[in-house]
Formats: sequence, C-alpha cells, structure tokens
Amino acid sequence: MGSNQSWVTEFILVGFHLSAKMEKLLFWIFSLFYIFSLLANGMILGLICLDLRLHTPMYFFLSHLAIIDMSYASNNVPRMLANLVNQHRTISFVPCILQTFLYLGFAATECLILMVMSYDRFVAICHPLQYTVIMSWRACRVLAATSWACGFILALILAVLLLRLPFCGPWEVNHLFCEILSVLKLACVDTWINQVVLLVASVFVLVGPLCLMLVSYVRILWAILEIQSKESRGKAFSTCSSHLCVVGLFFGIAMLVYMVPDSNQRKEEEKILSLFHSLFNPVLNPLIYSLRNTQVKGALYRALQKRSM
Repeated sequence: MGSNQSWVTEFILVGFHLSAKMEKLLFWIFSLFYIFSLLANGMILGLICLDLRLHTPMYFFLSHLAIIDMSYASNNVPRMLANLVNQHRTISFVPCILQTFLYLGFAATECLILMVMSYDRFVAICHPLQYTVIMSWRACRVLAATSWACGFILALILAVLLLRLPFCGPWEVNHLFCEILSVLKLACVDTWINQVVLLVASVFVLVGPLCLMLVSYVRILWAILEIQSKESRGKAFSTCSSHLCVVGLFFGIAMLVYMVPDSNQRKEEEKILSLFHSLFNPVLNPLIYSLRNTQVKGALYRALQKRSM
C-alpha cells in the first residue's frame, strides 16, 4: 500500500453545513417526524396483528411495509439526530458498513413489497372472483419472503464489494449517514465494478418494479372507469392517485440519486432528497396506505372501545 492508503478505522459524517441554531431546530423537527413515524407504523402493525378483520393479504403486506419503514428510519435517523447536536461526528468502520448494508436492504425490500402490493390490488379489482385463489396465504408468504430475500441478497453483494476496497484519507463521508455512493468516493482504487453492480441492482429493484406497478395501476384505472357509481369511482380514483404520488416520489428520488450520473454540485441536493426516504416516506406511507382507510379506522375505533370498557 502507498503512503496515502491505509486500513480505515472510522469515518467522519460531514452532514449539513449549517449554523448551530439551525441544526438545533432541525434536530427537533426531525425528532418529531421520527417519533410520529414510529408511532403511526407501530399502531398500524398492532391493529393488523390484533384485529381479525384485518387478516387479509392487503394488510399482510401493509404490516411488512410498516416494519420496513420503522426499521429504515431507525437505521438512519438516530445517527443523524446525534450528529446535529454533537460536533464529534465520527462513525466506526464496521457500524458504517452495517448501516450501508441495512439501508440498501430495507430500501430494496420496500421497492419489491410496493410492487407486490400493487399486484395484490390489481388482482382484487380486475380479477375479484379469482382473488382468493391467486392471493392465497401460501402465495402471500412466498411473495413477502422473496421480496425480503432478494432485497437483502442484493444489499449483501454490494456490502461485500464495498468491504474489499482500500480507503484513502481524509475519511470524510459527505452525507448525513453512510450512504454507499458517498463511501465509494473515499476508495483509493477504481470502483467501476461497484458502480456497475449498483446500476444493475437499481434496474432490478427500481426500473423493473416501477414498470410492473405502472402496468398494474393502468389496468386498475381502466377497471375503475367501468364503475357505474360516480361516488365509488371518485373514491377509487382518489385512492389510486394518492398511491401513485407516493410511489412516484419514492422511486423517482431513488432513480435520480442512483441512476443519473453523479455531480459534485448536486451533493447538497442529494442530502435533502435522502431525507424523504429516511424521514418523510415512513410518515407518508401510513397516512396514505392505512390511516385514510375505513377498515383501519374501524379497527382503531374497536380497539379504543375495548380499552375504555
């Protein structure tokens, strides 16, 4: 190894370049978002587990989405909060690689679970008579397990490829957490293999699922147009449009970060975009997919009634 190349023991997370006052304000804002995401997703998970009426394929996949969102946020946000109130912003090598691995694993799994959820809705709306046969409990478990396995196998491959790299000082990760592209920039060698594998993985978990989801939602919207009742059609359109907005933001931001050629001028914007996945998306998902749902509201009402008795 050359003189400028050595075994790294820790990284420095640069974060935002802000005043101490602004960082303290962001600490409280991010804390509120994080607490709300944990409470909202935890409540939904609890309701789905306790209420037998919610033991259906749709809520089975929603419970997985809630687990992913809580895990995803908990992997990144506590470190971000600590760095906002602490000037000693170091993270050891092993925790950094682990954070990268979990970040990639949960993100890839969420993409695949969202795709499965859209397929579930497509079957329910376009093939209602065959729904119980196609979306049997065995099929649901296989789809969920495959999503988790594929997501974390891809993350493991990327983490192993990252581990084989030597890193050069200064070991400053220009991000809010150990994000893979920011860590790769610190390598002393050419990282083209890592970049190619990351691009292939992005196509697999972003482009492929997004295309399949768009096909599902187009078929769903076509079926909605055939509904005679104007009120039912309006409700269905409202639900689909809100789902598509969340999916579009989630996939669009991920594709912008991982599939558009990198630029140093875009680094600060990418930090802000990463907040959507870590903070805002775990809050949006329960609001859009669950808390607006009549069945979830009914389950919450029944749970509160039982508690007051």
